[in-house]
Amino acid sequence: MQQDSRDVFQAFLWGQILLFGLLGASLSFFLSHRNLHTHWMLPELGLVLQTAVTLAAGIVALLAGVRFGVEGRRLDLLLCTGFLGAALSNLAFSIAPVIGGQPVHRPEGWAGVAGRLFAWILIAAAPFTSGRSKWGSRVLGNACLAACVMLLLIWTAFHSFAGALPELASHEANQPPPVLAGVLSAQALLNLLAVVGFGLRFREKGEDLDRWLALGATLMLFASLHYLFTPLVSSDYVSQGDFLRVIAYGVLMVGAWRAIRFAEFGRAVAEERARVAREIHDGLAQYLFAVATHATMLETADGASRAETIANLKEATTAAQQEARFAVLALSSASGTAPFDAALRRYIDFLTADGKLEVELDIDPDVWLAPDEQIEVFRIVQEGLGNVRKHANATRAEVVIGERVDGERFVSVRDDGEGFDGQATAGGQGLKNIRSRAKSIDGGFSLTSKPGFGTALEVVLRA
Repeated sequence: MQQDSRDVFQAFLWGQILLFGLLGASLSFFLSHRNLHTHWMLPELGLVLQTAVTLAAGIVALLAGVRFGVEGRRLDLLLCTGFLGAALSNLAFSIAPVIGGQPVHRPEGWAGVAGRLFAWILIAAAPFTSGRSKWGSRVLGNACLAACVMLLLIWTAFHSFAGALPELASHEANQPPPVLAGVLSAQALLNLLAVVGFGLRFREKGEDLDRWLALGATLMLFASLHYLFTPLVSSDYVSQGDFLRVIAYGVLMVGAWRAIRFAEFGRAVAEERARVAREIHDGLAQYLFAVATHATMLETADGASRAETIANLKEATTAAQQEARFAVLALSSASGTAPFDAALRRYIDFLTADGKLEVELDIDPDVWLAPDEQIEVFRIVQEGLGNVRKHANATRAEVVIGERVDGERFVSVRDDGEGFDGQATAGGQGLKNIRSRAKSIDGGFSLTSKPGFGTALEVVLRA
């Protein structure tokens, strides 16, 4: 496992080196050929790019906030606040002023630069934070409100000193004003800090989100360098830095979305492990208690009583061994790493090892199940076959996981047991568990049973 982690990090590192080389060569080429166009007068396209960046930053902030609600990590709190600040700064200082066809005025331009710097201070600090917050949504709301207040203070400050502010853009100038050059340099350093921070975090923890954040920060770094070294023009123009910034936020959005999916799956795995732990307590622990009880009785038993105690001890030991196998298999499936088909076939092999029940398993190879669906389907089949073995007095069962012509996916468990009158007999806890699990993955549940004709249950999954 450690070797695999090192290989993944080395692949990431070589990818970063290649990306740095390509983007650095591109920047050097434009710097060495000043006669090439680095900006184009396309005000409509500029507005579209700014809007795309704003939407992407807002979505990343929303996804980070959702993950903070799931896991409560301070990393996600800073990411949510930082990207929210970037989105609001772009919306208030770059988009809103030009909607009416007017150029961005000096105070709004400087407020936008300062707002983006503030946002990236939070984002660059995120990989160096640790721990979880116990205050949940309250601290998230307060942090977002504080970011909004900070942007308002920035706008107020620049409006108060509007007359003393230097111009942001000029067609004649080959270099930006010194103050602006310093601010852009600081932002580039923050981008670089974020690249290093998320790269180190990925090496240490191996989380998928850190890799995407490092990649996005790399693109943002070279976008900032383009803004720094190429002549700045008015808001009517677009440059290579604008395109790199859009790509960077697109990458960040993909990484945040993947992190949300992994967080939801991780929570499902944790819940499943807790459920398996309860089953171990209710099943295996009780059999072990029976083993201990019969062993104690064996110390004082003699004659026929001793033979009966030994027989009961063997029976309890065999049952405990089978329960232990089931528990190990359930935990391997709950880890999310065991192949679904293999885990299900192993479970059936354990279940039918004593020859009392024959089970036929038919899985359509074209059926795709999401990770959370795999866990629930495994447990539904396990619960259904457990009911067959315990209550149906059946000799044969059939499990089918397939897809109908109309694309509807289904899971069915049928047996040739005694059956029961579904109208007169209330379902037991096992059927209630199956209904609950089907509902958790937006599936429908149906049961058909008749005395003397066996039982058939079916779960239909969402399309």
